[in-house]
Amino acid sequence: MNPLPVQDHTIASPTASGPTGRLRVRVSERVTEAADVISLRLVHPSGEQLPTWDPGAHIDIEVAGVTRQYSLSDAVPAPGSWRIAVLREPTSRGGSRAIHATVHAGTELIASAPRNRFPLLPAQKYIFVAGGIGITPILPMIGEAERRGAEWSLVYGGRKLDSMAFVDEVMSYGDRVTIVPEDTKGRVDFSEHLRQVLDHTLIYACGPAPLLDALAQASNHWPTGSLHVEHFVAQEIDSTDDVEFEVEFAASGVTAMIPPDRSILDVANDLGLPTLSSCEEGVCGTCQTAVWEGDADHRDSVMTDEEKASASSMFICVSRSKAGSRLKLDL
Repeated sequence: MNPLPVQDHTIASPTASGPTGRLRVRVSERVTEAADVISLRLVHPSGEQLPTWDPGAHIDIEVAGVTRQYSLSDAVPAPGSWRIAVLREPTSRGGSRAIHATVHAGTELIASAPRNRFPLLPAQKYIFVAGGIGITPILPMIGEAERRGAEWSLVYGGRKLDSMAFVDEVMSYGDRVTIVPEDTKGRVDFSEHLRQVLDHTLIYACGPAPLLDALAQASNHWPTGSLHVEHFVAQEIDSTDDVEFEVEFAASGVTAMIPPDRSILDVANDLGLPTLSSCEEGVCGTCQTAVWEGDADHRDSVMTDEEKASASSMFICVSRSKAGSRLKLDL
């Protein structure tokens, strides 16, 4: 049987909330949540209310010359503040290491308004799955499921217990939560957890790619659309057969060729066109651009299968044209 088509989401940076789409926030509290994981409580420096958000939302944080996306993680949104959690990753390009090293209570940061590409759809029941720092977008979903009076359960896996953030917080929900540290209990057996198809039930998951792949395989007998996942990192792209193609930037009145080794975003920036971008890896959604004509080869980790099929927009940092065909974009 083919793997279940899933609703595949990725952390997305927000749409503009003003001329720059950015706002200044101050860290009011820093808490060590687990080994290599801290949480930051963010407030407006002047005491104003921060924008509201729904479960699944994320914000951009600019630090050390890079922009990274972080889930808003309060199970119950706190009036006037946001909470994010940051995992220190030795292999990162500097964002998480800089936050751990330099950001403390009182530090001011540049953030964005929340944007949500991982919304919690209505259902009678939910199965939540989290791997490591993937618990962060799941916490608000649990809180929302509680408020809706929906049935739910959580399977939370990690390398070892002391590396798993917010364990005490989720354990307060009792036997609806299953904690699976890999060093003592092995990897999660998703085939067992998802063996029985439950009516009116949605599965929401966030974590590393191997966990999400295993989950997709274990749930391939569930109805289409049951599984909703969010990636934190870009999926691998095979650029072996990339060819040159032409793009008409219709709103700017410019036409250009896109070489095999460069992105549409790169060329648009060279031409001085009014682009917006952040991650440049197809995971944040900032550079989403309307497609007026042409067949896009979608390579992002953000859009759902339905959005890709609609052919109405593309992410110009990684996506290209199919077979070198011509594209006409609203840029």
